[in-house]
Amino acid sequence: MKPAIRLVAVSAIGSAILAGSALADTSGKKIAFSNNYAGNSWRQAMLKSYDIVTKKAVADKVVAAADVFTTADKEVPTQAAQIQNLILQGYDAIVINASSPDALNGAIKQACDANIVVVSFDGIVTAPCAYRVVVDFKDMGKQEVTQMAKFQPKGGNLLEIRGLAGTSIDEAIHNGILEGVKDHPEFKIVGSVTGDWDQTTAQKAVATVLPSLPEVVGVVDQGGDGYGAAQAFAAAGKPRPTIIMGNRQDELEWWKEQKAKDGYTTWSASIAPGVSTLAFWVAQQVLDGKKVPHDLLVPYLAFTQADFEAELPKIPKGSVASHEYTQQDAIDAIKANIK
Repeated sequence: MKPAIRLVAVSAIGSAILAGSALADTSGKKIAFSNNYAGNSWRQAMLKSYDIVTKKAVADKVVAAADVFTTADKEVPTQAAQIQNLILQGYDAIVINASSPDALNGAIKQACDANIVVVSFDGIVTAPCAYRVVVDFKDMGKQEVTQMAKFQPKGGNLLEIRGLAGTSIDEAIHNGILEGVKDHPEFKIVGSVTGDWDQTTAQKAVATVLPSLPEVVGVVDQGGDGYGAAQAFAAAGKPRPTIIMGNRQDELEWWKEQKAKDGYTTWSASIAPGVSTLAFWVAQQVLDGKKVPHDLLVPYLAFTQADFEAELPKIPKGSVASHEYTQQDAIDAIKANIK
C-alpha cells in the first residue's frame, strides 16, 4: 500500500513527485524542532543527526527552513510557551520531542488549529491531531528482564534506573520492566533511582542508594546510565551485577573490557537518536500531501554479545549508536504502517 500521490497538472512536476522528490510542494515550507532537553549523550547525538540531515534538505531546497529550538529547562510550561511562539512565527510544521505525553496537548491543539503539522517522536504526545513516530518502549523494558533471565537464570534482586521523569518513554520502559518481572517472578526490584538517561547523574544516584540495598544481581535501566551504574558498584566495592546497556559508547567500551577479562555477558538496546530525522521526513511527507498514519511504529536498536563489538568503532567517543534516516526511509516506514 503506497502513499497517496496527488495528480498535478504540470507533467514535469508530476514526474518529480512520482520519482519521490518533494521539492515542488515543500520547498517553501518551514519546519521547527521543539526539543525539551539536551543534557545527555543521546540528545546530543539526536541534535547532531538532525542537523546533518536538515541542513542538506534546506540546501537541496526540499524545505525552506528546519530550525531547532531547545528549552532552557525540562519544564512543561516552558515547552508549551515555546510551541506557542513557534505558532506565532508561522512555521508550517513542528517536530517535537515532548516533555510530557499529555500536558502539552493544549499547545499542540493550538498548533493543529492553526493548520500546523505536529510530529512527535521519542517523547510523544497524545493529542489526536499529532503524528507519532513510536518505538515500543514497553517491549524494550520487558525484553530487558527477558534477557536478564538468560544471564541470571537463578534470579535475584534488581536495581531499576529510571529516565527523565514525566516523559512517555520513562513510563513505558518502567511498565515494560514491571511486566517482565511479573513474567519472571524469580526477580525482585529492590530499589529504584532516577538517572535522567545520563551516566553522571545515574552514578551519583546509584552510589547514594547502594549502601541500603541487599545484594543486587542485575540492573535494568533506560540507556545512558549503564556505565555510571558500573562505576558506582565498583566504587562501593560491591559485586559486579549484570547491567543492561543502552548503546552508548562508554557502556559498550566497558562491556568490551569486561568481556575480555572474564566473558561478561549482557544485552544493549535503545532508540536510535537519528529517529529525529525520520520525524523530520514524516513532517515533510505530510506537508507534501501524502497519506500518513498518525502512529508509525519503528524498531528499537539492540545489540547482543555476538555483534556489539562490531558496532563500537562506529560510535564517536562519548556518543551513542545511531542512524540517520532518508526521505525514502520515511516513505517506506509510512508504507509499512498503512493498514
